[in-house]
Amino acid sequence: MNPQPAHTADGWSRWPAPAKLNLFLRIPGRRADGYHRLQTVFRLLDWGDSVHLRPRRDARIVRHGASVPGVEAADDLLVRAAQLLAVEASIGKGVDIRVEKRIPAGAGFGGGSSDAATVLVALDQLWGTHLGLDRLAALGLRLGADVPVFVRGANAWAEGVGELLTPLDLPPAWYVLADPGVHVATAALFQAPELTRDAPLATIADFVSGAPLGNAFEPVLRRREPAVEAAFAALARIGRPQLTGSGSGCFVGFGDRASAQAGLTLLQQGRPAGLRAWIAEGAARSPLHEALDAYRLQGRRQVAQGTGF
Repeated sequence: MNPQPAHTADGWSRWPAPAKLNLFLRIPGRRADGYHRLQTVFRLLDWGDSVHLRPRRDARIVRHGASVPGVEAADDLLVRAAQLLAVEASIGKGVDIRVEKRIPAGAGFGGGSSDAATVLVALDQLWGTHLGLDRLAALGLRLGADVPVFVRGANAWAEGVGELLTPLDLPPAWYVLADPGVHVATAALFQAPELTRDAPLATIADFVSGAPLGNAFEPVLRRREPAVEAAFAALARIGRPQLTGSGSGCFVGFGDRASAQAGLTLLQQGRPAGLRAWIAEGAARSPLHEALDAYRLQGRRQVAQGTGF
């Protein structure tokens, strides 16, 4: 992804909304409020959606096109994120929003959550609200459990419902990503009677040592969805397939781009009908935060030159 936010003459700016992988996902129990406790590692990717924003002179928040077909503007996470920020900051500012979707919906790659986080982080800069990452992450949690990791922009060990984050340095990696095209509601999966909800607590040391921590939703989805099982069988020809999140998206990790490309080439030879596959690089830091740094640097340069921003 290009970390430099692109600006156009008509006031639009483009911001990255990176995808993520869950390198494992365990459910060690439930909280007193009924929510499941999770343990996972979030890996950000240098690939994803692009969110376009244009501040308005009025206080309207206007969506241009649908980020997910069939989702009304009032229910769209991008619109809700902008509204939430405006209320939290007590400002009467507006914005036009549109998104270039690349992340498939329902696949577990975090598209909707990342889009919402990008709106929060970028508008905090464009509107001049400057709430800071802690307050933005808290707002993001009100939109979804995965939003805070995208707001903070670092690979992380996560617990709680996914909001208790410990930054992790992860080695460089490339991934073959695969989307079987199956969309199963997360709520239905959490209610599955065969879902393991009492996994032993894992530690960061377990993860670093390479212990097979697994994904609690993998056996459920593979048993219920033939397309997911077929995707795992195809990916097993090139490495060890894993499920990401609670979606149907799968991946295989590699140490370098050449190996990932070779794996993708082999996968494409006789892959199941309806299975889309591509490669993406793991990010050491969120492309969104790289873009934010570039935006701020550009502003400082223009102020120094006396041209404004």
